[in-house]
Formats: sequence, C-alpha cells, structure tokens
Amino acid sequence: MRRSFIFAGLAVASLVASVVSGSAQQRVARVGVLECRGGASVGFIVGSVTHLGCVLRADGLPDDRYVATIRKVGLDIGITQETALAWGVFAPVDRLGPGDLSGNYAGAQGSASVGVGLGGNVLVGGSNNSIALQPLSVQGQVGLNIAAGLESLELRPGR
Repeated sequence: MRRSFIFAGLAVASLVASVVSGSAQQRVARVGVLECRGGASVGFIVGSVTHLGCVLRADGLPDDRYVATIRKVGLDIGITQETALAWGVFAPVDRLGPGDLSGNYAGAQGSASVGVGLGGNVLVGGSNNSIALQPLSVQGQVGLNIAAGLESLELRPGR
C-alpha cells in the first residue's frame, strides 16, 4: 500500500514537471479567471465524478459560461456538500473568444476537508493542449473528504 502512494506521488510530480517545462517553451499570457461552482459529490475510493457550472471572467469581455465535468482517479473518499474552484487561465494568445476554453484538460489533484477544506489542481488541455489552468487552482469545499491522484476536466459551452 505504501509503495502505491509513493508511486502515485512520483507520477504526480513528473506530471507537474512536464506541465511546467512544456509551458516554459511557449509564450503564454494570463487571459482571465475560470470560476466554477457545484453541488454535492460522493467519492468512491478509486475516483469520483463532479458536475459544475463555470464562468470565465476576463477584463473587458462579457462572461463566458461553461458546463464542467470533473473526473478523479486515485484516492477519493468522502462526501462534499458543495465545491467552488478558481483557476488562472493562461493561453498562447492575449484574448479568448466565446467557447474557446471548451475541450478536455488533465492534471494532478489533491484536496482534504473536515467541515471546510482546501485543495489544488494543475490542468493542461483545450485547443492543441495549449491552454493551462494554473498555477494552482484554489478549491473550497464543505464536507468530509480526502482525495489525491489524477484529474480530468471536460469543459463545454454553457448558458
């Protein structure tokens, strides 16, 4: 069991290192903040699925709405009543158009809560894997939960 946690930790560290080195090779600009909120979630030891409503907020542009599905694989035990996430959005362009964040993202994740808790995520994806939701999202949740592992995020245009 201990070896599994060590292996998972090494996998997460190598993923984060590849994200950082990949981002350093191209010019990226911060284009806004993606804020997501969702309801209850139940962790099933080896993973979970959470649905969220999201809004990209960028200076001088109207809010751009998305529907998100987060899938976690790894240790995920517990129940949360509500979740709020916020990511800095970095892209190879200065501005994104409506729906440009749509796509699939992947990265490393960890969170814990007893009552109120915090977590962090590093995700890369979108158009040609050129958009980064970084450096670390700030996650707030209410419930009893512990989670660590890999995470995927699917963003679709919302209303």
